[in-house]
Amino acid sequence: MDLGIDRQALVPVVQQIVSAVVQWIRKSGASPGTRLPSIRQLALDNLLSQSSVIEAFERMVAQGLLVSKQGAGFRVAQPPVSLESHWYEGAELGWGAYVDGPLGELKLGCGWLPDAWRESDDICYAIREISRTDTAGLFDYSTPLGLPVLREQLFKRLTQMKVDTHLDCILTTHGASHAQDLLIRTLLKAGDTVVVETPGYANLYRQLERHGVKLLEVPRVVGGPDIPVLETLLQSHRPKCLFINCLYHNPTGTSLCRMVAERLLQLACSEDFLIVEEDVYGDLQHASCTRLSALPHEGRVIYISSFSKTLSSALRVGYLSASAAIVTQMAALKTLTGIGTSRFAEAVVATLLANGTYRKWVQRLRKRLNTQMAATLQVLEDEEWEVFAVPAGGMFVWARPVVGDRSRLQACARQLGVLLSPGALFSPKGEHSDWLRINVAYAADQRALALFRAMGPARSTSTILKTTKM
Repeated sequence: MDLGIDRQALVPVVQQIVSAVVQWIRKSGASPGTRLPSIRQLALDNLLSQSSVIEAFERMVAQGLLVSKQGAGFRVAQPPVSLESHWYEGAELGWGAYVDGPLGELKLGCGWLPDAWRESDDICYAIREISRTDTAGLFDYSTPLGLPVLREQLFKRLTQMKVDTHLDCILTTHGASHAQDLLIRTLLKAGDTVVVETPGYANLYRQLERHGVKLLEVPRVVGGPDIPVLETLLQSHRPKCLFINCLYHNPTGTSLCRMVAERLLQLACSEDFLIVEEDVYGDLQHASCTRLSALPHEGRVIYISSFSKTLSSALRVGYLSASAAIVTQMAALKTLTGIGTSRFAEAVVATLLANGTYRKWVQRLRKRLNTQMAATLQVLEDEEWEVFAVPAGGMFVWARPVVGDRSRLQACARQLGVLLSPGALFSPKGEHSDWLRINVAYAADQRALALFRAMGPARSTSTILKTTKM
């Protein structure tokens, strides 16, 4: 079995082994019980250490792809009778698809980090500390505004970011989506009008539509919302809010420039609307940046963020900063609809913030993402893909192949086991677009690289696929 290991690639050898074996199982149609070559033979044939092969096989056992028995080697696992579906933030078939893949499809366009990038030791330490020192965190409800010790840490963070706020203006939530939902139900009613960016965050569109709110679309350009288009919309409509993603925009990866930010705040005051600034990727910043909430805004900006993208999606800890009057209304709604947020999860995050662990983790994450961003942009340039803008950081690139053959792209992605997040998912009306959201944290995988090559100019998909077969 030729694994096609590339020792110059950024992808770790162990992950390359896993990907190659997964491709072999998929393409060969190996039935459950099929025995794989011995670890010794596989290592010998591919000039690998046996320890690397063992680690790769053990990962696949943990994922339920292989089984092992003493003296019987490793075999293809029997798929479970009922596969557990996994949430995927954007997939080919539509927003919010649940993926049933036992063979580990590559989620090239997803909005979070790969499991292999996570660092669980620090979270486990914080959990043990909470269990040992704060038993109330295991059993009690949290307070209406959120755990005080966490809100104190958030106040310090926001102050360092030059966001003018107070403790009674900070509310914790079950992630950023929960914060948006509470805001929509507090500030808006059916028939109200708001402005949203396009492309933009699909879940926000769905939330607003579910509450009967009318959406006005303003194109996202390199420096932020298209100001001339926005000004034209404001001449004909009286929107209540503008929803915006300032830093490392989802999905384009662009960031707000100072000139656009200042004009937005001028318009918010003169046209009397609020700006909801989502900043869930803001902790990935490594250079100077512009946040609306950090500029003088006369109470016009509501700030939303969370730790789901950087720390843990499972903890579901988010927060917002708004006027005390808005926060009071939202806290009442939060208590009415869910009693409160998780005191335990908030205590874990507060511990990681207080002891400096989160700050150090984000520093390492920024460095790794920056390296991978540069590598991904280089590959896309080599394969002559079009890039909407070169991001200053974050995890997203908005790109499309020069060869605009959607059916060919989808067919190639399916054969390689790559799940896409096409542009239509980031449009309020689901309008077709050739653009794709690419998460650079997944882009070094051999399957992603094969897809980029296959969609390069004058390339044959079948030829590319043959070169990736073992």
